[in-house]
Amino acid sequence: MAIYFIRHGQSEFNAAFSGDIDPMIFDAPLTKIGLEQAKSARVNILNLGINRVITSPFTRAIQTAKIIFSGISPIEVQHGHHELLLHSCDIGQHPSDLKENFPDLSFEHIPHSWWYKNNISGLKIEEEPLEFFKNRISKFVIALDEIKDKNLAIVGHGNAFKEIIGFGLDNCQIHHFK
Repeated sequence: MAIYFIRHGQSEFNAAFSGDIDPMIFDAPLTKIGLEQAKSARVNILNLGINRVITSPFTRAIQTAKIIFSGISPIEVQHGHHELLLHSCDIGQHPSDLKENFPDLSFEHIPHSWWYKNNISGLKIEEEPLEFFKNRISKFVIALDEIKDKNLAIVGHGNAFKEIIGFGLDNCQIHHFK
């Protein structure tokens, strides 16, 4: 069994954010560049024998997973490895909205507010406490240890992967975790 981490393609938030003012793009979809990055990653995974895919419920991750793995491997949505809430793009959508956008995937098991519960007031977004995030990611890694019979791809996010492996991944970079 092998586990691969794949960071999502470039999102509209990634393209717009310069590091200071949040562009207020909630649950940002992929840009044209992000779509192309995912298409390139599809070529790179063909010989890895991946037969199970887990993606976070953020639109950018789901789009990336579908482009890379459609027709290759089943895709399931899980919420434990979603991004650390720091910006508008890290606030997700209700599962019924996700189901409307991605009708071929199951969201029934996803809680209504699966991202860190925050208060949005004007342009201020309440960040997820780091200890809360670390605990959530730790639980996700423990759950990964239970998967023993599949070559697995996890499509997710920069801060989540950095917490697990100690360094960041570029958009659509594929990392052999174990």
